[in-house]
Amino acid sequence: MRISKSAIASIIKETTCAIWTALQAQHMPSPTEEIFQEIAKDFKIRWNFPNCVGSIDGQHIRIKCPPNSGSQYFNYKHYHSIVLQAVVDADLKFVTVDVGAYGKQSDGGVLRYSALYQSLVTRSLKLPEDTVLPNSETTLPYVFVGDEA
Repeated sequence: MRISKSAIASIIKETTCAIWTALQAQHMPSPTEEIFQEIAKDFKIRWNFPNCVGSIDGQHIRIKCPPNSGSQYFNYKHYHSIVLQAVVDADLKFVTVDVGAYGKQSDGGVLRYSALYQSLVTRSLKLPEDTVLPNSETTLPYVFVGDEA
């Protein structure tokens, strides 16, 4: 028996949503202040980078151009894509992910429309309070490290 493409797409979407619902709280909980403090401790120990609560970057995921989408998904690398933006901890484990931005968006644009950015703007992201740097009297906020984008 053959299954149509639309049925397969529906099954995949339903299955991935069920997996996310069942496993998200255990394997990728919403970061708390305590989680960020632990991440910062690991960045300091492993990378000698105090007050760092994650490394952020984006990755283009190649896709087949959706019908009637124009150039929304066509990226600067000259293929169609959606963007996965993620924050990882010092051990390269995902802390947050945002998937589905149009390939044509810049990294800054992807960040600007992400849930992470919105939680930073509304101050709902539970970052630790500013702290004094080791061997210093300088107080600095916690930060994410990323490339020039």
